[in-house]
Amino acid sequence: MNASSTATTQNSTECVDIGASFISDLLMTVYILAFIFGLIFNVLTLGPIYQQVRRQNVLGIFLLNLSLSDMLFLFTIPLWIYYYQKDHHWKLGVLSCSVAGFFYYSNMYISIYLLCCISVDRCLVVTYPLRSKTHRTSRYAWVQCAFVYVVVVVLHIMVLYYDNLTYAFDEANDNDRCYETYPMQRPVALFNLLRVGIGFLLPLLVLAVSYWRVLATVGQSPGLSAQAKRKVRMLSFGVIGIFSICYAPYHILLLARSLVFYQSDNTKPDGSYCQFEQKMHFYFSCTLALSSLNCVVDPVLYALVSNGVQEEVKLCFKRYKRTQTEDFVLTASSRGKPNSNLI
Repeated sequence: MNASSTATTQNSTECVDIGASFISDLLMTVYILAFIFGLIFNVLTLGPIYQQVRRQNVLGIFLLNLSLSDMLFLFTIPLWIYYYQKDHHWKLGVLSCSVAGFFYYSNMYISIYLLCCISVDRCLVVTYPLRSKTHRTSRYAWVQCAFVYVVVVVLHIMVLYYDNLTYAFDEANDNDRCYETYPMQRPVALFNLLRVGIGFLLPLLVLAVSYWRVLATVGQSPGLSAQAKRKVRMLSFGVIGIFSICYAPYHILLLARSLVFYQSDNTKPDGSYCQFEQKMHFYFSCTLALSSLNCVVDPVLYALVSNGVQEEVKLCFKRYKRTQTEDFVLTASSRGKPNSNLI
């Protein structure tokens, strides 16, 4: 076991040289922005979404689970900010690294599959409005969300088991990277290929087909106004566009890294695999940071486009304005009266 640890540490150090550079400041800035705006948008929409769930709104249930997943991930972002502030040195121990990575990747795929659930649900509502009423129940939505959570969590627990982070982590020898161990383990490379196929390409196909059906049906519907059709188009193109921007670059490079790992000699520090990983490290780190922005765009894209949640946001804002006005009037009137407590 000690020999394996030493070999892994040596390969990790020599294969890819991760030194202090402007990339740490760039990544830290992206995560800070993701944390600030993600927290603000999710907190603002959590209350209105909960009101929709109380009314047993199916879309509200999907949005609530999406928001909860984003919030769990947001609470781990300060750890990644600290990591990049220390120039890719994890000073918090291997257990916290495992937990942070677990929430990072679990949130990514929970979000992807919940977006698929929402797109299929929207497609059924638009394409088969009468037939879908009998199947679209709150229980139907909760079961789907629970299934997504269980499958993704179990798969990533398996990844934690095979990722060998404990053996690769050696703070004494300045090898305290978090999820940046090179070369990657063979089981992890295989799982990466599965993630690209089942975790990205298949959901992208589902999204594309669902919203293609939605756009075709809406375009042929004479009963919808031009504004309603414009909103549907905006939602459809927005989902596919944001999905592609946040997740496509990361999964493309993940696929390339895994294929090069299998086709190259990954045992030599100066081999083609390590040279490829050295060149790709900057770009891969950027695409990973880009994927974290999903916690910002999720509530904006869905909660603010959904009519029910949008109305709840407006009601909350009106209540807040009314409360502020009443407080101002009471304060002003109390200033004009003598203070009887002083008499």
